[in-house]
Amino acid sequence: MTTEQKIAKIKQCITGHPDFPKPGILFRDIFPVLRDASVFKMLTDVLVDHVKSKTPNVEVIVGLDSRGFLFGPIMAQELGISFVPVRKAGKLPGETFEVTYSLEYGQDKFEIQKDSIKPGAKVVIVDDLLATGGTMKAACDLLEKASGDVLDCLVVIELSDLKGKDKVSKPLSSLIQY
Repeated sequence: MTTEQKIAKIKQCITGHPDFPKPGILFRDIFPVLRDASVFKMLTDVLVDHVKSKTPNVEVIVGLDSRGFLFGPIMAQELGISFVPVRKAGKLPGETFEVTYSLEYGQDKFEIQKDSIKPGAKVVIVDDLLATGGTMKAACDLLEKASGDVLDCLVVIELSDLKGKDKVSKPLSSLIQY
């Protein structure tokens, strides 16, 4: 099966839920992909193949809280490299770097452990979805504080109409666009 065929099969499994979590929002649900082991394997294969072809010298996969944790560790294991989580504030022990970012309903904070990224480490950030771009921009800012070199921001789904890509100053790749 080609990469394009795999992505088409993955897209068939993603469901849309109108008016969730609030009226006017069409929520794209990736969990049906995870419930089908063969499709989930296709997704992880496509993500890993993307990283191998686009950023072969990557040293660290960084997964964003929380759905980036679904893909990041599997990708890192397949690639034989480390996985580092970026968490919401107060969830990581030890010294952390933090960044505050704006959401449409207020502000939030991301943290990363200070000893988790070596200066200059080549990083790919992974998450399930890019919407308005605030979360991914914050992750890039945080990795800059940690002295990581972000090679790519990789998402499964991009909501293109929201123009989140415009907020992200690092290369951004998405498998599926709506």
